[in-house]
Amino acid sequence: MSLAQGRQILAIPGPSVMPDRVLNAMHRAAPNIYAGALVDMMPGLRADLQAVARTAQNVAIYIANGHGAWEAANVNMFRRGDKALSLVTGRFGEGWAQQARDLGVEVEMIDFGRSAPVDANRVEAALRADTQGRIRTVLLTHVDTASSVLNDVAAVRAALDAVGHPALLAVDCIASMGCDRFEFDAWGVDVAVSASQKGLMVPPGLGFVWVSDRALELCRESDLRTPYWDWTVRARATEFWMNFGGTAPTHHLYGLREALTMIVHEEGLEHVWARHDTLARAVWAAFEAWGDGASNIALNIADPAARARAVTGARIAAPDATRLRQWCETEAGVTLGIGLGMAPPDDPRWHGYLRVGHMGHVNAHMVLGTLAVMEAGLQALGIAHGSGGVAAAARVVAGG
Repeated sequence: MSLAQGRQILAIPGPSVMPDRVLNAMHRAAPNIYAGALVDMMPGLRADLQAVARTAQNVAIYIANGHGAWEAANVNMFRRGDKALSLVTGRFGEGWAQQARDLGVEVEMIDFGRSAPVDANRVEAALRADTQGRIRTVLLTHVDTASSVLNDVAAVRAALDAVGHPALLAVDCIASMGCDRFEFDAWGVDVAVSASQKGLMVPPGLGFVWVSDRALELCRESDLRTPYWDWTVRARATEFWMNFGGTAPTHHLYGLREALTMIVHEEGLEHVWARHDTLARAVWAAFEAWGDGASNIALNIADPAARARAVTGARIAAPDATRLRQWCETEAGVTLGIGLGMAPPDDPRWHGYLRVGHMGHVNAHMVLGTLAVMEAGLQALGIAHGSGGVAAAARVVAGG
């Protein structure tokens, strides 16, 4: 007998659960895009986007998903014949690098595998080897959604500074923005990209590119940009029409305004980060308990310091990860994330990996409920596991 009736829980790493307040803010008639409330709210909205990324510098808004934000960054950063150094810790690091390659950029890739973060010493060595200064940009994924690796952005900046290399530092924050601590200005980031559908709690459709003053100046001669993706006007928009390259994404903006009010002005970004940290540690505690004495269950990232606070990847011996995902969705109304990018779908190992999303509009009962359903599924399917996963998670929540 299925118990999946009632409100479904989407525990995938994006699109994330959207607050009712955000959806209600979007549920309105089409507005005037030439004057009035929508136009008047844009300066404050841009300021709050700067606050979320911890920068006093520039931000450009695009009608796009995360891949669109990648392209916006790539075509503005690079010139034909330029070289990028791509630091890969999962499928999405590969994807950003491949897009640059498809645009004609030469890409040198350092692959750190799927279960470990970037090693800054190897980055520094690669930069020192670039004696002619051909590397234009270092591409880094803050959190790779597929592997759930969290990379140390400040350490990569330190490697650049140690060498005295002039390359830009560009960071993919699509999975991390509003979930894991990110400090654009303090960490010396030049370009950051993100999108609306994860930690920012808005439906897919908005892409964001934060740009340092240095990057704006250095990239004036970039010859890959096309009129729509050009960040020159968008990044320093002073009039409403300058923001969007055409008609504004009106209802997404209303949703974003509500989401940023919740993040920046009500909960506060520091508390948002602390909440995500506690809930992530609760998920880790559950998996560690389930894996105690059961070699078939393990977190993908061994070092807690290298684990994302937005999503957790875990290995459950194939085909049991897929069996558990299917049981949770059909029998209990909880949808978990597939093992994206860890193996091809036709490879049996694909069925040995799953992801739990805990990003954005999540709280204790949502995470504990998800873990309780997973524990019930482990029992129902006869998958070997250690005891006390939910109790371990509850202790983390109780301790804050």
